[in-house]
Amino acid sequence: MANTTAKILVVDDEYWIRSNFRDILQNAGYNVIVAGDYKEAKGTLDANDFDLVIADIILGDHCGIELLREIKAGQPGCPVVMITGYPEIETASEALRLGAFDYIPKPVNKNALLHVASAALAHKSLVEEKEKYRVHLDAIFRSAKVGIITVDENMHVVRFNGAATKICGFTDTAELEDESYSGGLCSKRCLLTLRETIATKKSHDVYRVECKHKHKPGQVVNITTSPMLDQPERFSGGVMIVQDETSLAELEMQIGRPGKYHNMIGQGERMQHIYSLIETLSNLKTTVLITGESGTGKELIAEAIHFRGLRGKMPLVKVNCSAISEQLLESELFGHVKGAFTDAISDSVGRFQRADGGTIFLDEIGDITARTQLKLLRVLQEMEFERVGDSTPIKVDVRVIAATNQDFKEKIKRGQFRKDLYYRLRVVEIKLPPLRDRKEDIPLLVEHFLSKFNRNFKKDIHSVSTDVMKAFMLYPWSGNIREMEHAIEHAFVLCNRRVITLDDLPEEFANGACGDIDKEHEPHIIRVTLKNTGWNKSKTARLLGIDRKTLYNKISLYGIKEDD
Repeated sequence: MANTTAKILVVDDEYWIRSNFRDILQNAGYNVIVAGDYKEAKGTLDANDFDLVIADIILGDHCGIELLREIKAGQPGCPVVMITGYPEIETASEALRLGAFDYIPKPVNKNALLHVASAALAHKSLVEEKEKYRVHLDAIFRSAKVGIITVDENMHVVRFNGAATKICGFTDTAELEDESYSGGLCSKRCLLTLRETIATKKSHDVYRVECKHKHKPGQVVNITTSPMLDQPERFSGGVMIVQDETSLAELEMQIGRPGKYHNMIGQGERMQHIYSLIETLSNLKTTVLITGESGTGKELIAEAIHFRGLRGKMPLVKVNCSAISEQLLESELFGHVKGAFTDAISDSVGRFQRADGGTIFLDEIGDITARTQLKLLRVLQEMEFERVGDSTPIKVDVRVIAATNQDFKEKIKRGQFRKDLYYRLRVVEIKLPPLRDRKEDIPLLVEHFLSKFNRNFKKDIHSVSTDVMKAFMLYPWSGNIREMEHAIEHAFVLCNRRVITLDDLPEEFANGACGDIDKEHEPHIIRVTLKNTGWNKSKTARLLGIDRKTLYNKISLYGIKEDD
């Protein structure tokens, strides 16, 4: 069906052609105006807006290409169809290059004319709809209270909004292109996170980061980075969201119990002590040993110590000692020279040298060999080492943070680890508690992972059921926080409702392995959840998967008070 509101201009210097075109198009329901030459067409265009122009390529002393240029300059959204009795490839190419929608030869029959008009108007409608959508998104982009920065695959800034200027101090689109990011004004933590997303094509979240911005002292932000995909699913860069959390962080510090601290979640006494210890250690060069079971967050502790201190602007180099073979680890740590061994085809800089001025994080340190232990001991004592195959000493200024999930004292007894190295590493030890010993933080962790996976899966799951929360409180969590994250991610894959139930969890929860769930534990669960939400009853009810009235009844039933 024709668009009766569509206005079409027909331009041809032959009367019978333009008259015929007008009759055909008017009979199809279009509003048609005709012009006999370039000058008349130009005057008509100046006085009217058209949805489509159909113009002959030859207009007396003028060329239709000239008219095409005028239309694209004055009404760029109006499609133009060029018609001629003498089609030439060069002319057609020029018309299309300048923006003509189509190019058809004479004689033009009725069906061809109506088809091209319909197609051109449909195209115009689609372009206008896309433009409305773009303008809508642009308005959201500009008005968003969070900083939004988009980059291409090479980390060049494509666009940023006003909030990014306010929070980060962006002034132009060149600031992420090199190491002079923000003119050296901040810690570059967001830059490192965005680079990781570009490299891995995965989303990353970093919470409560101190910007250390020269002009914004004390500013604390949350950072979320995600890959950008064009259609069809082609990687085209990344987007970074920066949210100013300064006021909330200051309030939590005033009351002395921050729930989120540099990407770590927890309000319990043990985690508060660890947060305080990190603050003390962040600007010291003291070697730190982080101990704890797998999945407790040892790497997050190392990141917090590094990025909250003066070394935060320098490299943080991570080494998983258990993931690198014995033959390669020494070369990875200290580097090698060409010819040092069979595969050493060129000189290589080691991780210690890359970390110069910053921090090296040695994860799973308990797995290194006796030879590497001896070389590491020397580095800790003298901050000096030689590359493999070289005798020239290299001096570095590196802060060493090590981590293990093993019992060092038992390894020392068995002669598997040097006692002197152990004490060098353990100048200060941070013991991360297993999740089963900090269950007061479980509701807060659940809320965190719900938010994370709602964003990743584009779902709207607002809570877990009371039975799920009870199961989480009773479960031994041998894999700790990492196991909880995987369990909730598993539930997100299966859950098609707004509340996660036991049926959505992995089978170790569903088959009752978590133990008998009864009323004995319910008061504690409600009390802990209320405490972690600041006694926000709506939020507590949502987390527990119950309505507010039920929550009020249970608070009354169990005699739960805010000062408990």
